[in-house]
Amino acid sequence: MADQQTLGDADPHEKIVRLEEHIEELAAKLESCRKFILVSRIAVAGGGLLLAAMLVGAIRSDPTLMAASVASFLGGIVAWGSNSSTAKWQRRSTRPNRSGQL
Repeated sequence: MADQQTLGDADPHEKIVRLEEHIEELAAKLESCRKFILVSRIAVAGGGLLLAAMLVGAIRSDPTLMAASVASFLGGIVAWGSNSSTAKWQRRSTRPNRSGQL
């Protein structure tokens, strides 16, 4: 990753190369967060649908299935929130600060 002291001592070409590498790393992390957010949404929806189906009697209530659907629902919420905040932080770190540096 780009280090502020290293950037100050390097020539402009090296600064650009390091900044581009840093931006690519952040973009890869952001894409990973987006994938986890999608999987988390699916887990929340799946767990919620299973719980609703058991509640209305469409699926026979089974303690194991109920525990799995609750775990999927709650785990999805946690993973969704965690990855959303990480993605938000990654987006902020790709914006230049007031001095024009990342």
